[in-house]
Amino acid sequence: MRVFRVGLVLFAALLPLTLNGAGGQERAAAPPAARPSDAFAGKTMDQLFAQLADKSDPDAGQAAENEIQRRWLNSGSDTIDLLMQWSAQSLAAKDYGASLDFLDAVTALKPDYAEGWNRRATIFYLQDDYGKAIADLEKVLALEPRHFGALAGLGLILRDVDRKADALAALQKALAIDPYLDSDVQDTIDELKPEVDGEEI
Repeated sequence: MRVFRVGLVLFAALLPLTLNGAGGQERAAAPPAARPSDAFAGKTMDQLFAQLADKSDPDAGQAAENEIQRRWLNSGSDTIDLLMQWSAQSLAAKDYGASLDFLDAVTALKPDYAEGWNRRATIFYLQDDYGKAIADLEKVLALEPRHFGALAGLGLILRDVDRKADALAALQKALAIDPYLDSDVQDTIDELKPEVDGEEI
């Protein structure tokens, strides 16, 4: 269950790249998540996050979530995009070493690209290297403090390494930013809160 929960958060943004590479083409068309959306043309990230946090219109909120993820995915570099696609294809084939090599190149070539660090954290997690996964997720959050996927992934990993208070804080922050995260995030908050509150008494 724990692997499923963390993986659900960390892998969500990987699906467009992984599925895009499943056809065996070296360079397929851009995945849907990477295409611009006319509906959000001219909207700033602050406006998108405000729309995401507004619980009164779930459809609009989830549309904003998709657009935010699309913008995060956009590296602005064909080279980086190709390395990310190769990494996703290697991950789909469970070749974690090759996937990590591609992501090492991404983070070296474009260290300000948060998704490179986010994807690399996923590989480290799959290799049971929680220390490196946490370090990479913290790098993501230094670049993009509102990265709800990184916050949720960090919180779930911190829970698994028994840093419950830190885990609770990260998960609560993630859910405040994106109220449409998977229900497992709220379930974990509900599990952790009595334990953390009890420790503070």
